[in-house]
Amino acid sequence: MRLSALALGTTLALGTTAGLAQAAPLDNEPLGSRAAGPAAAPAIAAAPAAWAAGTRAYLVITTPGDTTAVRAAVASNGGSVFASYDAIGVIVAHSTSASFAATMRGVSGVQKVGATRTSDVPADAYNPALPANPAQAAAPTTEPVRSDMTQIKADQAWAVNPGSATVKVGILDTGVDDQHQDLAPNFNAADSVSCAYGKPDTRAGAWRDVDEHGTHVAGTIAAAKNGKGAIGVAPGVKISSVRVAEPGTTLFFAENTVCGLVWAGDHGFKVTNNSYYTDPWQFNCPNDLDQAAILEGVGRAQAYAESKGSLQVAAAGNSNVDLANKTTDSTSPNDSTPVNRTLTNDCLDIPAELPGVVTVAANGTSGTSKASFSNYGRDIIEVSAPGESVYSTVPGGKYASLSGTSMASPHVAGVAALLASANPAYTPADIRAKLGEQATDLACPADARCTGTTAKNSFFGEGRVDALKAVGGSTPPPAGKYFENLTDYAIADNSTVESPLPVSGVTGNAPATLKVGVDIKHTYIGDLKVDLIAPDGSVYNLHNRTGSGTDNIVQTYTVNASSEVANGVWKLRVSDNASADTGRIDAWNLTF
Repeated sequence: MRLSALALGTTLALGTTAGLAQAAPLDNEPLGSRAAGPAAAPAIAAAPAAWAAGTRAYLVITTPGDTTAVRAAVASNGGSVFASYDAIGVIVAHSTSASFAATMRGVSGVQKVGATRTSDVPADAYNPALPANPAQAAAPTTEPVRSDMTQIKADQAWAVNPGSATVKVGILDTGVDDQHQDLAPNFNAADSVSCAYGKPDTRAGAWRDVDEHGTHVAGTIAAAKNGKGAIGVAPGVKISSVRVAEPGTTLFFAENTVCGLVWAGDHGFKVTNNSYYTDPWQFNCPNDLDQAAILEGVGRAQAYAESKGSLQVAAAGNSNVDLANKTTDSTSPNDSTPVNRTLTNDCLDIPAELPGVVTVAANGTSGTSKASFSNYGRDIIEVSAPGESVYSTVPGGKYASLSGTSMASPHVAGVAALLASANPAYTPADIRAKLGEQATDLACPADARCTGTTAKNSFFGEGRVDALKAVGGSTPPPAGKYFENLTDYAIADNSTVESPLPVSGVTGNAPATLKVGVDIKHTYIGDLKVDLIAPDGSVYNLHNRTGSGTDNIVQTYTVNASSEVANGVWKLRVSDNASADTGRIDAWNLTF
């Protein structure tokens, strides 16, 4: 997220006002009329003829559809229409009048109006300069597999499914260096754009990086497996750059975010990565008229993108704060003079805290700890991923190690792209659910701030994402025939469920040391009886209502099954013997 890039342990010098990777989640805010359904592409109005000092930008919110009347009202009340997203009822207006917002709030058909910044719109908005196209350094001749990839089993996933070229991932960020030797093979220029200032700029190269943050994110998602430098989580998918940051400030204002999310929906991105917050407010509070309009406009854009099949993944931020218990903010607005504000949990970091967005915390270098800088929060963090000293691409054919939740989020976006590759019919909700279900559980450390269970807690959410499970693979043991069932089976109250596992190609009987790996997600395991059923129906008890209120059974049992023929259908039978607690068989395996 906003400047979530902590360059090799020091704060990345992108300017302290930048909104990269700094804040995050809370998926609990119903945003009124945000359920925008299928609609036409955004209608873009002509810009004013010339920039004037004192020009400010506003979101004018109206009913989705035909915005003709409200656009006319903008022009007749001291403003001009810079862009119009009729599908979601959001107009980007410019005005030099200090009374513009108040006047427009009284216009029939206008639902909300809000200034999107506390500084002037740059003159560059009316004639944007193209970003530089940097000269490229010589390509490396090696491509070592890095620890962040092994921690999430991406290196094992590549052998099963490296990602499909039909899956498009949008990088909503500072831009991407499409000429980089590790990104060029997977770069999709046709769907790349600049959304700086709030309307699409489709000129060739407008999407290029005005910093290095977006290029680094892009490499983590999809750097090519080509023997050069680095490998992304999903090296077979296509990436598109949607530059949301403005040059110079590298700020991501609301109109830019709206443009980027609508573009994602209209251009078929299955996944987008959002390692930023919407400037200038780290948290937007609904009791402020300006911020309420920002919440509504960006919320509608996210709902529109999701309705078109796009899942948004976002960084949780680098302030080491509990996002479930917001208190104050002294960093906003970051485009002028920050003020001290009292916050409630109704104040949201967007897009990370919007409904439907996957919010990501950062793991430390061990892969099992919370990175010291990472934000956290019970029922806010959904999953975690490596975010410390992550090696990836930067402009000019170069590479760098950066740290931040900005670095964790693209790992999750990459795994989401693998899920979409392996399961083309998955909806955004399906992908989001599987990211959590397949994640590796991480227990709370000895830290009172971490609350919850091993299965789901405030530091790691549902755990560290697993790329191998995303593509339907499994980790083979060092020896012996290995069989695994990764299909989920729901365990309801006072019921019995069986998960089958066909075994073939094993000679003779099962061993006296048959290994039975069990991964059951269930609160209060004292309710459960777990049995292994041999192909002939013989029953071997593994767990019989012990453990009281402990959560989950993640354990490998050793069974003397030497009297059983190995080949045939084995089953894991789970009986729930009480009310109130339910769960699922997440996975189980046999090693002969």
